[in-house]
Amino acid sequence: MSLEIWLDEVKKAVAEAGEAILEIYKDPSRFETEQKADQSPLTAADLAANQILVAHLSRLTPHIPILSEESAQAPWSERQHWTECWVVDPLDGTKEFLKRNDEFTVNVGLVRDHQPVLGVVYAPALGQWYFAAQGLGAWHQSAGNEASSIAVSPHPSPNKWRVVGSRSHQSPDMAAFLTTLGDTELVAMGSSLKLCLVASNQADVYPRLGPTSEWDTCAAHAVVNEAGGQVLNLKTGEPLTYNARESILNPHFIVCVEPKQDWFGLQQ
Repeated sequence: MSLEIWLDEVKKAVAEAGEAILEIYKDPSRFETEQKADQSPLTAADLAANQILVAHLSRLTPHIPILSEESAQAPWSERQHWTECWVVDPLDGTKEFLKRNDEFTVNVGLVRDHQPVLGVVYAPALGQWYFAAQGLGAWHQSAGNEASSIAVSPHPSPNKWRVVGSRSHQSPDMAAFLTTLGDTELVAMGSSLKLCLVASNQADVYPRLGPTSEWDTCAAHAVVNEAGGQVLNLKTGEPLTYNARESILNPHFIVCVEPKQDWFGLQQ
Protein backbone atom coordinates (compact mmCIF):
# COMPACT_ATOMS: atom_id res chain seq x y z
CA MET A 1 0.00 0.00 0.00
CA SER A 2 1.05 3.58 -0.60
CA LEU A 3 1.99 6.05 2.12
CA GLU A 4 -1.18 7.98 1.27
CA ILE A 5 -3.36 4.96 2.11
CA TRP A 6 -1.34 4.26 5.25
CA LEU A 7 -1.69 7.88 6.32
CA ASP A 8 -5.48 7.67 6.11
CA GLU A 9 -5.54 4.42 8.05
CA VAL A 10 -3.23 5.75 10.75
CA LYS A 11 -5.43 8.82 11.17
CA LYS A 12 -8.41 6.52 11.81
CA ALA A 13 -6.47 4.63 14.45
CA VAL A 14 -5.27 7.84 16.09
CA ALA A 15 -8.81 9.26 16.12
CA GLU A 16 -10.05 6.15 17.95
CA ALA A 17 -7.19 6.39 20.44
CA GLY A 18 -8.02 10.06 20.98
CA GLU A 19 -11.64 9.20 21.76
CA ALA A 20 -10.53 6.66 24.36
CA ILE A 21 -8.24 9.26 25.96
CA LEU A 22 -11.02 11.86 26.10
CA GLU A 23 -13.39 9.43 27.83
CA ILE A 24 -10.92 9.17 30.68
CA TYR A 25 -10.00 12.88 30.53
CA LYS A 26 -13.63 13.81 31.20
CA ASP A 27 -13.68 11.69 34.35
CA PRO A 28 -11.03 12.81 36.88
CA SER A 29 -11.89 9.85 39.08
CA ARG A 30 -10.03 7.72 36.51
CA PHE A 31 -6.82 9.79 36.76
CA GLU A 32 -5.02 7.31 39.00
CA THR A 33 -1.37 7.13 37.95
CA GLU A 34 1.53 4.74 38.27
CA GLN A 35 5.22 5.62 38.17
CA LYS A 36 7.31 4.07 35.44
CA ALA A 37 10.97 3.16 35.91
CA ASP A 38 12.04 6.64 34.78
CA GLN A 39 9.62 8.19 37.31
CA SER A 40 7.33 9.52 34.58
CA PRO A 41 3.58 9.07 35.12
CA LEU A 42 1.50 6.35 33.49
CA THR A 43 -2.29 6.62 33.30
CA ALA A 44 -5.17 4.47 32.15
CA ALA A 45 -5.39 6.77 29.13
CA ASP A 46 -1.83 5.89 28.05
CA LEU A 47 -2.64 2.19 28.22
CA ALA A 48 -6.03 2.41 26.48
CA ALA A 49 -4.61 4.44 23.60
CA ASN A 50 -1.63 2.11 23.25
CA GLN A 51 -3.86 -0.95 23.00
CA ILE A 52 -5.91 0.64 20.21
CA LEU A 53 -2.92 1.86 18.21
CA VAL A 54 -0.93 -1.36 18.43
CA ALA A 55 -3.98 -3.38 17.36
CA HIS A 56 -4.65 -1.13 14.35
CA LEU A 57 -1.04 -1.01 13.20
CA SER A 58 -0.61 -4.77 13.61
CA ARG A 59 -3.58 -5.32 11.30
CA LEU A 60 -2.53 -2.67 8.80
CA THR A 61 1.10 -3.78 8.47
CA PRO A 62 1.71 -7.08 10.25
CA HIS A 63 5.21 -7.19 8.76
CA ILE A 64 6.33 -3.88 10.30
CA PRO A 65 7.47 -3.94 13.95
CA ILE A 66 6.19 -1.38 16.46
CA LEU A 67 8.29 0.62 18.91
CA SER A 68 5.87 2.07 21.47
CA GLU A 69 6.49 3.85 24.74
CA GLU A 70 3.90 1.73 26.51
CA SER A 71 4.85 -1.69 25.12
CA ALA A 72 7.79 -3.93 25.91
CA GLN A 73 10.67 -2.91 23.64
CA ALA A 74 12.46 -5.43 21.46
CA PRO A 75 16.15 -5.80 22.36
CA TRP A 76 18.75 -3.96 20.28
CA SER A 77 19.99 -7.30 18.94
CA GLU A 78 16.63 -7.52 17.15
CA ARG A 79 15.94 -3.83 16.47
CA GLN A 80 19.28 -3.23 14.75
CA HIS A 81 18.07 -5.33 11.84
CA TRP A 82 14.86 -3.38 11.30
CA THR A 83 14.77 -1.33 8.10
CA GLU A 84 11.43 0.21 9.02
CA CYS A 85 9.22 0.44 12.08
CA TRP A 86 6.31 2.31 13.59
CA VAL A 87 7.24 4.63 16.45
CA VAL A 88 4.31 5.31 18.77
CA ASP A 89 3.63 7.58 21.72
CA PRO A 90 0.02 6.87 22.73
CA LEU A 91 -0.16 9.91 25.01
CA ASP A 92 2.59 12.48 24.78
CA GLY A 93 2.31 15.11 27.48
CA THR A 94 0.94 12.97 30.30
CA LYS A 95 1.84 15.81 32.67
CA GLU A 96 -0.26 18.17 30.53
CA PHE A 97 -3.08 15.60 30.66
CA LEU A 98 -2.90 15.47 34.46
CA LYS A 99 -2.78 19.27 34.67
CA ARG A 100 -5.86 19.36 32.38
CA ASN A 101 -4.42 22.07 30.12
CA ASP A 102 -5.43 20.15 26.93
CA GLU A 103 -1.91 20.23 25.43
CA PHE A 104 -1.39 16.47 25.04
CA THR A 105 -1.16 14.45 21.85
CA VAL A 106 -1.39 11.03 20.23
CA ASN A 107 1.62 10.35 17.99
CA VAL A 108 2.35 7.73 15.33
CA GLY A 109 5.37 7.90 13.03
CA LEU A 110 6.75 5.56 10.39
CA VAL A 111 10.53 5.23 10.10
CA ARG A 112 12.42 3.95 7.07
CA ASP A 113 16.20 3.70 7.09
CA HIS A 114 16.31 5.66 10.37
CA GLN A 115 14.32 8.66 9.09
CA PRO A 116 10.61 9.50 9.63
CA VAL A 117 8.58 9.27 6.41
CA LEU A 118 5.04 9.54 7.84
CA GLY A 119 3.66 11.19 10.93
CA VAL A 120 0.33 11.88 12.60
CA VAL A 121 0.02 14.15 15.64
CA TYR A 122 -3.44 14.63 17.17
CA ALA A 123 -4.38 16.81 20.13
CA PRO A 124 -7.84 15.39 20.95
CA ALA A 125 -8.82 17.93 23.62
CA LEU A 126 -7.96 20.79 21.25
CA GLY A 127 -9.36 19.15 18.13
CA GLN A 128 -6.09 19.82 16.28
CA TRP A 129 -4.39 17.54 13.75
CA TYR A 130 -0.96 17.73 12.14
CA PHE A 131 0.00 15.05 9.65
CA ALA A 132 2.40 14.40 6.79
CA ALA A 133 3.91 11.75 4.57
CA GLN A 134 6.97 11.86 2.37
CA GLY A 135 6.09 13.47 -0.93
CA LEU A 136 2.56 14.38 0.21
CA GLY A 137 3.32 17.58 2.12
CA ALA A 138 2.44 18.61 5.67
CA TRP A 139 -1.07 19.46 6.78
CA HIS A 140 -2.97 21.01 9.67
CA GLN A 141 -6.65 20.41 10.38
CA SER A 142 -8.97 21.76 13.05
CA ALA A 143 -12.09 19.88 14.11
CA GLY A 144 -14.89 20.35 11.58
CA ASN A 145 -12.67 22.02 8.98
CA GLU A 146 -10.86 20.95 5.85
CA ALA A 147 -7.13 20.25 6.08
CA SER A 148 -4.81 23.01 4.92
CA SER A 149 -1.21 22.75 3.76
CA ILE A 150 1.46 24.13 6.10
CA ALA A 151 5.03 25.25 5.45
CA VAL A 152 7.78 27.08 7.28
CA SER A 153 8.96 30.54 6.29
CA PRO A 154 12.48 31.99 6.65
CA HIS A 155 13.00 34.07 9.77
CA PRO A 156 13.01 37.80 8.86
CA SER A 157 16.29 39.05 10.35
CA PRO A 158 14.97 42.27 11.96
CA ASN A 159 12.20 40.40 13.77
CA LYS A 160 12.29 38.68 17.12
CA TRP A 161 12.90 34.94 17.08
CA ARG A 162 9.72 33.15 18.15
CA VAL A 163 11.10 30.47 20.44
CA VAL A 164 9.01 27.51 21.57
CA GLY A 165 9.42 26.60 25.23
CA SER A 166 7.87 23.94 27.40
CA ARG A 167 5.26 24.54 30.09
CA SER A 168 6.51 21.52 32.06
CA HIS A 169 10.26 21.42 31.43
CA GLN A 170 12.61 24.35 31.91
CA SER A 171 16.36 23.89 31.46
CA PRO A 172 18.98 26.30 32.82
CA ASP A 173 20.80 25.85 29.49
CA MET A 174 17.93 27.59 27.70
CA ALA A 175 18.98 31.09 28.76
CA ALA A 176 22.50 30.51 27.48
CA PHE A 177 21.20 29.27 24.17
CA LEU A 178 18.82 32.22 23.78
CA THR A 179 21.77 34.60 23.93
CA THR A 180 22.84 33.26 20.53
CA LEU A 181 19.54 34.45 19.07
CA GLY A 182 19.38 38.00 20.39
CA ASP A 183 15.86 39.39 20.54
CA THR A 184 13.31 36.65 21.31
CA GLU A 185 9.75 36.00 22.40
CA LEU A 186 8.63 32.79 24.09
CA VAL A 187 5.83 30.67 22.69
CA ALA A 188 4.77 28.24 25.44
CA MET A 189 3.34 24.85 24.53
CA GLY A 190 3.31 21.26 25.77
CA SER A 191 3.98 17.86 24.18
CA SER A 192 4.88 17.28 20.52
CA LEU A 193 2.80 20.32 19.59
CA LYS A 194 6.02 22.30 20.14
CA LEU A 195 7.52 20.85 16.96
CA CYS A 196 4.26 21.41 15.10
CA LEU A 197 4.30 25.12 15.93
CA VAL A 198 7.51 25.45 13.94
CA ALA A 199 6.12 23.33 11.10
CA SER A 200 3.02 25.54 10.85
CA ASN A 201 5.00 28.80 10.94
CA GLN A 202 3.72 29.80 14.38
CA ALA A 203 7.29 29.76 15.72
CA ASP A 204 10.81 29.93 14.31
CA VAL A 205 12.78 27.65 16.57
CA TYR A 206 12.36 25.05 19.31
CA PRO A 207 15.56 24.17 21.18
CA ARG A 208 15.26 21.02 23.27
CA LEU A 209 18.02 20.97 25.86
CA GLY A 210 16.58 18.23 28.04
CA PRO A 211 15.82 14.50 27.76
CA THR A 212 13.36 13.11 25.23
CA SER A 213 12.83 9.73 23.62
CA GLU A 214 12.39 8.85 19.98
CA TRP A 215 8.63 8.38 20.32
CA ASP A 216 8.36 11.96 21.64
CA THR A 217 9.57 13.41 18.35
CA CYS A 218 9.22 10.93 15.49
CA ALA A 219 5.70 11.73 14.24
CA ALA A 220 6.11 15.49 14.54
CA HIS A 221 9.57 15.26 12.94
CA ALA A 222 7.91 13.88 9.81
CA VAL A 223 5.55 16.87 9.81
CA VAL A 224 8.43 19.33 10.21
CA ASN A 225 10.35 17.70 7.36
CA GLU A 226 7.46 17.88 4.93
CA ALA A 227 6.78 21.49 5.95
CA GLY A 228 10.33 22.38 4.93
CA GLY A 229 11.82 22.66 8.42
CA GLN A 230 14.60 20.70 10.11
CA VAL A 231 15.09 18.71 13.31
CA LEU A 232 18.81 18.67 14.02
CA ASN A 233 21.19 17.18 16.57
CA LEU A 234 22.64 20.15 18.46
CA LYS A 235 26.04 18.48 18.74
CA THR A 236 26.53 17.46 15.11
CA GLY A 237 24.06 19.54 13.11
CA GLU A 238 22.78 16.35 11.49
CA PRO A 239 19.09 15.29 11.38
CA LEU A 240 17.82 13.21 14.29
CA THR A 241 17.77 9.51 13.52
CA TYR A 242 15.48 6.75 14.76
CA ASN A 243 16.17 3.14 15.72
CA ALA A 244 19.81 3.76 14.82
CA ARG A 245 21.38 2.87 18.18
CA GLU A 246 20.66 0.85 21.30
CA SER A 247 19.43 3.83 23.32
CA ILE A 248 16.06 5.29 22.37
CA LEU A 249 16.97 8.61 24.00
CA ASN A 250 17.38 11.58 21.67
CA PRO A 251 20.40 13.87 21.86
CA HIS A 252 19.69 17.54 22.51
CA PHE A 253 18.17 18.93 19.34
CA ILE A 254 16.73 21.98 17.67
CA VAL A 255 13.69 22.35 15.44
CA CYS A 256 14.10 25.27 13.10
CA VAL A 257 13.08 26.95 9.89
CA GLU A 258 16.76 27.50 9.11
CA PRO A 259 19.89 26.63 11.11
CA LYS A 260 22.63 28.98 12.30
CA GLN A 261 26.15 27.59 12.44
CA ASP A 262 26.87 28.91 15.94
CA TRP A 263 24.09 26.77 17.40
CA PHE A 264 26.00 23.52 16.98
CA GLY A 265 28.77 21.73 18.82
CA LEU A 266 27.91 23.29 22.19
CA GLN A 267 25.61 20.60 23.56
CA GLN A 268 26.27 17.06 24.86
